[in-house]
Amino acid sequence: MEITPFAGYRYSSGKIPHLDDVVAPPYDVIGEELQDELYAKHPNNVVRLILERMFSDDNEVNNRYSRTAKTLANWKQNGVIVQESQPALYVYHQIYTVNGQKYVRKGFMCGCSAVPFGYGMVYPHEITMSGPKLDRLMLTTACKMNFSQIFGLYPDADNAVQTLLEEALVAGKYTDSVSAADHLGVIHQMWVVEDAETLNAVVAAMAPKPIFIADGHHRYETACNYRKQIGDMGLLNSTHPANDVLMVCIAMEDPGLIVLPTHRLFRGAAALTSAELQAKLGDCFQTEIVGSSPDDAHRVWQRIESENRQDAIGLYTARDQKWLLTTITPAGRAKMDEIDREHHPEWRELGVSLLHRLIVETLLDADTSDAVKPVYVHLVDEVVSGLRTDNYPLAALVMPAAIEHIKTLSLLGDRMPAKSTYFYPKLIAGFVFKPLE
Repeated sequence: MEITPFAGYRYSSGKIPHLDDVVAPPYDVIGEELQDELYAKHPNNVVRLILERMFSDDNEVNNRYSRTAKTLANWKQNGVIVQESQPALYVYHQIYTVNGQKYVRKGFMCGCSAVPFGYGMVYPHEITMSGPKLDRLMLTTACKMNFSQIFGLYPDADNAVQTLLEEALVAGKYTDSVSAADHLGVIHQMWVVEDAETLNAVVAAMAPKPIFIADGHHRYETACNYRKQIGDMGLLNSTHPANDVLMVCIAMEDPGLIVLPTHRLFRGAAALTSAELQAKLGDCFQTEIVGSSPDDAHRVWQRIESENRQDAIGLYTARDQKWLLTTITPAGRAKMDEIDREHHPEWRELGVSLLHRLIVETLLDADTSDAVKPVYVHLVDEVVSGLRTDNYPLAALVMPAAIEHIKTLSLLGDRMPAKSTYFYPKLIAGFVFKPLE
């Protein structure tokens, strides 16, 4: 894949001595409460660029996008953010803990060629929606800047690319380093590498490699749309910054890379007992009662994880407070093949596909686009808390898709169901911005 070093904009250490005050998670995971917290934390917090507030009297002249553009211009003029003097790659580490185990995820930030899916070596794995893409395109058009990185994965069994950068750090071939802790306690570290020999070696090593988008599908497609917009205006040439989009590249084999599950709490589902649910599942699933209270979710999830099977799904019926462990039967496989012919067999084997397409939509005959609304949570504790509210007649514990699933289905051109993967931790916004003009 064609990647490029770039001269990014970064917060001035003289103006912003503590980056903890100004960083933020990606815009799409910032709710109103966190948005307010970030606004209050510092007047120059990056939330004012990635997710400006909206007001009831917004109009075509004064709106969240125009205000963001003014904020950006003001920060540039007052030296809050300043541009590097030379193109660079930005080595990026994230230090975090899951279930008591410490991980370090390593990658680097670069410009990545923004080529529409199907025309290059960048592959998606999730379906996108028009609303978020329009929102991000309006922001990009107003500001001509990438504020947040797309999360890209690339194959590198020998870890050759990242090793080039790590060796440069050991040799002191970097011009600056920064660190910050986010609101979840994850430590983010970044080094600015301008060494020409290292840059050339990394660019060459990445050239033959495909990139699979782990997170940021909407922003990547927005970058392609913006590039086309510039081209339609007759302003695009081979060196225009809009050719590339800000991306973090992480090797699929990186030991710090993990995929966490996204469990489901279903609002509006029929209030079934476990016996009624078993009857509806019929001969498509083997079932076993493995719990009798919301708190048993932890034990059920431990068993699902230990079995490490995509078809092992935990289903909770709030009406009688029972947990069922379900595994698919040959009859269930045949039924899945019958009802879903538009996807590849690998797609039909995913736990999230079996849950939504076979169980919820077909066997339970529930319309998830209307009456039945899944609420997505990542922690088992969140499942337990949700079930204690009596708002969810049905819940599901389901395995995430694995890295190999992403690679296989992406190459096949098949996109996974929503929330098939959850890459933790999220990339931080506020370390570096990529100009598009």
